[in-house]
Parts: sequence; structure tokens; C-alpha cells
Amino acid sequence: MKIIIAGEGKVGAMLTRQLSAEGYDLTLIDANLKVLESTEERYDIIGVQGNCASMKTLEQAGVKEADLLIAVTDADEVNLICCMTAHGMNPNLHTIARIRNPEYTDQIYKMRSLFALSMMINPERSAAIEIERLLKYPGFLKRDTFAKGRVEIVELRVEAGHKLCNTALNDLYSIVKCKILVCTVIRNGKAAMPGGDFVLREGDRIFVTAPTNVLTTLLKNLGIITHKAKRVILCGGGRVSFYLAQLLLKNGIGVQIVEQNYDKCVQLADMLPKASIIHGDATKEFLLDNEGISDCDALVTLTGVDEMNIIISLYGSSCKVPQIITKLGRLENNTILDALPLGSIISPKELSCNNIVQYVRAMQNQTGAALTVYTIADGQAEAVEFMVDQNTLHCGEPLKQLKIKKNVLVVCIMHGAQLEIPSGDSSFERGDTVIVVTGSDRVIYKLNDIFE
Repeated sequence: MKIIIAGEGKVGAMLTRQLSAEGYDLTLIDANLKVLESTEERYDIIGVQGNCASMKTLEQAGVKEADLLIAVTDADEVNLICCMTAHGMNPNLHTIARIRNPEYTDQIYKMRSLFALSMMINPERSAAIEIERLLKYPGFLKRDTFAKGRVEIVELRVEAGHKLCNTALNDLYSIVKCKILVCTVIRNGKAAMPGGDFVLREGDRIFVTAPTNVLTTLLKNLGIITHKAKRVILCGGGRVSFYLAQLLLKNGIGVQIVEQNYDKCVQLADMLPKASIIHGDATKEFLLDNEGISDCDALVTLTGVDEMNIIISLYGSSCKVPQIITKLGRLENNTILDALPLGSIISPKELSCNNIVQYVRAMQNQTGAALTVYTIADGQAEAVEFMVDQNTLHCGEPLKQLKIKKNVLVVCIMHGAQLEIPSGDSSFERGDTVIVVTGSDRVIYKLNDIFE
């Protein structure tokens, strides 16, 4: 399958790394020759220097033979023109465009066919939606949803004195009193798929598969007391803050936005009249103190600089803010970040990359393709949702009798409306939904790929 990626920014680089590892035929377009040469040295790709909206450049990139074009430059307008031009040159081409400007998002979604878009992604809007979901359950660091919202994989940290600390997974039910499955554990920066005799330790980050309707019970039985957020401080007045403030205000939650740029403050005050807009530097402790950081329910750091977000989140942690969410653009230093009290970490780029990879895999395997794909455990594992169809092997056979590949775990089976956290005696039938967690060393395109 031939894929063209237009734009080697953060999203483009993440996509190049992921799709190259999966063996796709990649061509990268970028105006910066040094960036292209560096990428060509690291990955098996072809680089084309030029303007991705130019017919000449697209022709050099082989657009007429391509199956998919992904336009992720920093300019929405360039992405749109690139997709329209490419589709005009190849009517069978699938196109994906990154559109970030709030003024464009709604109208372009309604006019997707006019712009020849197969898919539109908005990293900032996706991040805002994810942050709102985290604010609803403050005890979880991350939440990924499957089976149309009925199943989730949630992330928890085992703190000192936590009920799960020094507990073997075989004894888990006696504490949580609900059927869940710990599918992955990160310890000292390394992810593992634990067995029943695995003992949880302080500092572990665990990824739990659970029905959505037991999440409240899970937190309660773990002794994690949560309260609905009434007042949230957002540091940084960019696009994520704008989208998030809209969602929170709609739900009656008080919003304070701290932004250093005065003109942006004026703009936000006009666009979000119900929010409190504060002009100032969010890294200044006295400013946050004056705005009542110690009494707020949640702090979300959304500036455009990772280091600033980390500093602000660390101060929020020292002020005992109940819930902290930190936006990061770079996730390379996971071991260092894991040791810091940054709360939940959100990466808009990673969210977008997950959505695009899911679309690519669905194109590659129209039959039995993944319904949902999430990267979990700092990119060291994936959770993938499949529908069992007429081509699926081993229907009706107990899982304990199947030869399933190493580092692959079946974590949930949906039989119609009935949800099952599986045991060795469980089986799946045609029409069921199956959720699988795999190590990053395995790419699962369809359900049959889990079998040896």
C-alpha cells in the first residue's frame, strides 16, 4: 500500500515512524531538504522536496499510483488544497487532512465531499474531548473507550499505601469487588503483560480493562475518593484551551484561563464570555496563588512549551491540586517523566496518530479490519478492537485451547449486549466484538493475526 505524507512536523514524524515500522510504502513531502535527508537516513522512505499543494510536487511523489495521502502541514489551507489537488489527479485516492482552526472545523466537516476529504483530524479538539473525559473520573490517568463506550482501558498509578500495593493479581477481586483485568503494567519504564502471580508494587502504572459501568465502583473500592470538578484552571490560551473551555462551560463547570499574550486574552474573552480570562505568566507562583490554585478542583497545563507545562504541573502538585493534566508535545523521555507528579499526560499528536493508523489499517484489511486502535503504555503496547466475522478462525473454541502468540492478550469479549472479561474457558462467536492487547513488537491487522 503506497502512502504519501505531506509535512514532516511532529504528527508527520510520528506517522512516519509508525507506518514505516509496519512496512508501508512511504513517500514524504516537505519543503525542508535537511529534514527529508535526516528522515531518509532513519527510515525506509522516499523524500520529495517541494510544496505539497503543487501538482508538480505531487506528481514527483507518485500521487497517481498512491492509495492514501495524509496532509499534516502546519497550514490548514495548504492541507485542504493538497488533498483537493491530489484527489483531482487520482480520483481513487483516499485523503486525510489536519484542520486545526476553530473557524474552519465545523464548516469543513459539513463540506467534506467538496474538499475531497476521506477523513479530517483536529488534534486540539481530540485532546480537549479526551481531557473532558478524564475530568469526569479524576482517579484515572488515562481512559480509552471500546465497544461503543461500554468498555474502557483505564490507567492507574499504584501509590504508597494504595490498596493494590503489594497485591498479587490473583487476589485482585477480593479488593475491587468487580470483574476487571490488568492487561499491562509499566514498572521502571518497561511494559509487561503480567500473569496472575504478578505482585503490584509502589510506582507501578497499571492498565485495567473494565466495563464502563463499574468505573465508579472500582474507584470507590480502591479508596480513591473523587469529586465532580466545579472549578478548573487552564494554563495557556491556545486551541486546546478554547475547545476544552467550551465543553466545560457547557457542563456548568467554572473555567479560568491564564494566558500571557494580551491580544489572545482579548480574543478569548470575546469568544468565551462565561470564562474568566487572566492576563499573566502561569509559571509565576504568586499569580496562580492569587487565582486560588490551592482551592481549584483541577489544573490543566496547555501552553505551547512542554517545559512550562511541566513546571506549572509540578507547582500544582505541591499545592495538592486534586487532579492535574499535562499536555506534552514530545514523549521521548518517558522514564524521566514517569518519576514526576504530572498527573495525566495528554499528547494531541499521539491521539491524531492513533486515529490515522486505525484508518490506514482498515484500508489495508477491509475484511476483519480493526474497529478501534489505541496506543497504550507509553507506546509499548496497543489495544485493538475487532468484530468476529465469517473468516475468523477458532469460533466457539475455549481460549485455553488456542495457540495465541506471545505478548498477545484477549482482554474482553462482547456477546451482543453481554460483556465478558474472559477466562480460559471463554470463547467468541461470529458477530462478537473482541478486544486484544499486544506488545509493540506485534502489529495485529485482523483478529486471525493473534493465532500462531
